[in-house]
Amino acid sequence: MSLLNNLINGISLGSVYAIIALGYTMVYGIAKMLNFAHGDIIMVGAYVCFFATGQFGLPPIAGVLLAMVVCTILGMVIERLAYKPLRQAPSLAVLITAIGVSYFLQNSALLLWKSDPKVFTSVVPGGSLTLGSVNITYVSLVTVLSCVVIMLVLSFFTGHTKLGKAMRACSEDKAAAQLMGIDVNRTISMTFAIGSALAAVAGVLLCSTYPTLMPTTGSLPGIKAFTAAVFGGIGSIPGAMLGGILLGIIEIFAKAFNTNISDAVVFAVLIVVLLVKPSGLLGKTVREKV
Repeated sequence: MSLLNNLINGISLGSVYAIIALGYTMVYGIAKMLNFAHGDIIMVGAYVCFFATGQFGLPPIAGVLLAMVVCTILGMVIERLAYKPLRQAPSLAVLITAIGVSYFLQNSALLLWKSDPKVFTSVVPGGSLTLGSVNITYVSLVTVLSCVVIMLVLSFFTGHTKLGKAMRACSEDKAAAQLMGIDVNRTISMTFAIGSALAAVAGVLLCSTYPTLMPTTGSLPGIKAFTAAVFGGIGSIPGAMLGGILLGIIEIFAKAFNTNISDAVVFAVLIVVLLVKPSGLLGKTVREKV
């Protein structure tokens, strides 16, 4: 039954990657930029929840909501100060800026909260659900359910709301969207806000499963979630979820085989997928007009 347990653990870890990847894919889909500071926003969200519930004694749900609010504001501030001035700049300049913002957040966390690892108290009650010889922890159940709900809500939001349709219009053609009366800057700012709120949720769920928190906590999960977004088809909401879950399953089974090669296997699978289908599993091939 270790096979089923590994599968459940893989789906749980993959759901965290999927929530992070949804933030990546939304920002890339609308703003056409890769926000490599996204992983560090995860870390900030986890720290906010850690201090809210541990130091100030707030209920877990209040800690999660506070983390979402802080990360939403942080995401909008980063977009306004670091990315908005580079709207017309070459993509390489934006990429370097994103890496700079990532290091700025990590080092700010080091100054504020020091480098010693903190033990994160899970926001989900302990215990597990036993089905035969398979144990499913409540954290895993909440993580998977959260991922599914977020994916469905985002799909509805982008397809049926005024702001969601504005995001899709900006994704297709910013200049045409502006001519139609859409405030492109506000739309991109709201995209960062939503992505950052999702990062806070992902950070809390990640640290609830793996309860060690430090300033570099979000770095590797952030890179893996970006890999998941590319794997599933960056710009596609269902693709981000599919890519995240598949990546989590691959990583857990690779760890079960040999812990030392699990990360190498994850990135090797990505290379193979991109060689076979460069746009990702559910991505669309976009033809450039010249």
